[in-house]
Amino acid sequence: MSTPTEDLSAAGVSIWLDDLSRSRIDTGNLAQLIETRDVVGVTTNPSIFQAAIGNKEDDSYDAPLQTLAGQGADVDTAIFEITTTDVRDAADIFRPVFDRTNGVDGRVSIEVSPDLAHDTDATVAQAKELWAKVDRPNALIKIPATLAGLPAISAVLAEGISVNVTLIFSLERYAAVIDAYLEGVRRAKENGHDISTIHSVASFFVSRVDTEVDKRLEAIGTSEAAALKGKAGIANARLAYELFEKRFAESAAVELIAAGATVQRPLWASTGVKDPALPDTLYVTELVAPGTVNTMPEKTLEATFDHAKVTGDTVTGAYEDAHGVFDQLAAAGVDLVDVTQVLEDEGVEKFIVSWHDLQSTVQTALDSAR
Repeated sequence: MSTPTEDLSAAGVSIWLDDLSRSRIDTGNLAQLIETRDVVGVTTNPSIFQAAIGNKEDDSYDAPLQTLAGQGADVDTAIFEITTTDVRDAADIFRPVFDRTNGVDGRVSIEVSPDLAHDTDATVAQAKELWAKVDRPNALIKIPATLAGLPAISAVLAEGISVNVTLIFSLERYAAVIDAYLEGVRRAKENGHDISTIHSVASFFVSRVDTEVDKRLEAIGTSEAAALKGKAGIANARLAYELFEKRFAESAAVELIAAGATVQRPLWASTGVKDPALPDTLYVTELVAPGTVNTMPEKTLEATFDHAKVTGDTVTGAYEDAHGVFDQLAAAGVDLVDVTQVLEDEGVEKFIVSWHDLQSTVQTALDSAR
């Protein structure tokens, strides 16, 4: 009997853990998840590092913070050193996966500072700095899909750096992300880089769409609106996959792929269910499609392993239904353009708040160590 996570992997979905901490690395937990839960990658973000370093029950950051304090490091230097060390060490744990999958998986993501989300040049500079500091081929540098982030994505890829594009909510922005990816790889080829080594994922957020849309459906208050609750996030993601299939079959992408480029894979992010009325594996079992990544918080990973029913591809045959959901949402009065813009703005702001909380936590620890 295979496990649900084995079934999910066999269906073409790469399982990445949406979490990282020093204790996961030091205790062997991360290696155990690779072995027992079919985890083949890790994503991080400012909120994850804030939770890890701010965890008062975990003393694994005490020693490095004391060392940094003794060196006179300021708060941003300390954060940079600690987070890049965690990502480097995690990348080493995943290196066998990276080698086994020819670079497709075994990836560990680290994000540029959210304070830079609307500054193209500063994003590019920090992405290059992070890539050089981690110094592992299986790293991914996370860049948000803001308007300022789009040219940064192309510029960073053009340097031969692999990129995880994050905070994608709308189909229109996803189309622009694909354009930015293809442009970046084209420039990388012109710059003489081996484009077969450049990998990218496009992180399409799921549960947050339902949270915002369902709030609006409740305000509308009709029975038709109520019947649409819990459907927008999955429909949005399925239409993103439809767009992915279309765009990477077009000549611009086909020519680059023929020259050695890899396909930018869709990644389902924000897959922890926010509404307790919904099944806890909803954003896993309903988004099974070949060549995708599902990055899960540990609670969702364990629920998937325990009781998910993986029945094969649940995406490519559901495009018509997904378009129907969008039509019904529009008819009910939900403005999806506004929804996705609100979510992008909130997403950036939430990461900025987490980043500033992290700075405060680390500053307090440095002061105490001194």
